[in-house]
Amino acid sequence: MSWNGQGVILAAGVGERVKSSGLPKLRPMLPIGNKPIIQHQIESMKKLGIEEVIIVVGYQKDQIVDFFKDGKHLGVKIKYIEQEKTLGIAHVVGQLEPYIKKPFILFLGDVFFYPKNWESLIDIFEKQNATAVLAVKKDTNPKFKGLHFAVLLHDSGLVRRVIEKPRHTVSPLKGCGIYVFDISIFDAIRRTPRTAMRDEYEITDSIQILIDDGYPIYSAEVVDWYVNVTSPSDLLLCNLKYLAQNKVQNIIGEGTKICSGAIIENSVVGNNVIIEKPLKMREAIVFDDVRLIGGKGCSKVIVTTNGEIPCDIDESRLNE
Repeated sequence: MSWNGQGVILAAGVGERVKSSGLPKLRPMLPIGNKPIIQHQIESMKKLGIEEVIIVVGYQKDQIVDFFKDGKHLGVKIKYIEQEKTLGIAHVVGQLEPYIKKPFILFLGDVFFYPKNWESLIDIFEKQNATAVLAVKKDTNPKFKGLHFAVLLHDSGLVRRVIEKPRHTVSPLKGCGIYVFDISIFDAIRRTPRTAMRDEYEITDSIQILIDDGYPIYSAEVVDWYVNVTSPSDLLLCNLKYLAQNKVQNIIGEGTKICSGAIIENSVVGNNVIIEKPLKMREAIVFDDVRLIGGKGCSKVIVTTNGEIPCDIDESRLNE
């Protein structure tokens, strides 16, 4: 597919929960299958034919800029824009108006997902002459009702309402942090008020302004599985899903040395890791440059150069 649009990834947040957990990387740079989350996102954009990607950076931006550089090695051209203030998604998207002159796909930088009928996201946008298309997934689990925005539809299929973090289940459709917009979104953002709940400018409020103005807003069920990675347990869950999806037992990084007798099961081991003594490792992630000198086993943990982080995962989520 070849789509003449731009890609945007929002990767400027501090991510306090991840930071306080002991994980040494920004959320968008956390490794899944030994690749940063936003590398997976760029690869998804490339499947739509996108060649220009804007990455919004901020806190510890060098982690991102030093890794991706100009994007040439991934087959895209990357431009970096630094976020000056943290005032919500709508606010930061509004700051991009000088750099965007055509439709664009927007990703939140902590979203890891597996698509289905991925190209239909753009097909709907173009064939329906839509102003926006929201990637959604059906989910009736009340456990997650307040973690995402809900999407309500007219019988015609048009979106009639979006509700940020609803208290009650109002629709089986939840937003997934992936959007396609035309440039009309910028006018809506200029008219978006600051919310009382979080004192931010919410993109859902901007979308609702477009809906109320009569613009055609659609949803697309193009996400088969996804997680907003906000904790070590989320990261381990995504890596286990990655192994299952790719039908491999383990992924071992380049330059890694594992001693004879070590048993590695259902785990992802990063680059330049040294495992000096036999151990049994199961359902674990080992970050780059870790040196394991003891023979102690580990299970359901993330190992960084700072130590081990235990994870409590709900494995039923692997099959959601």
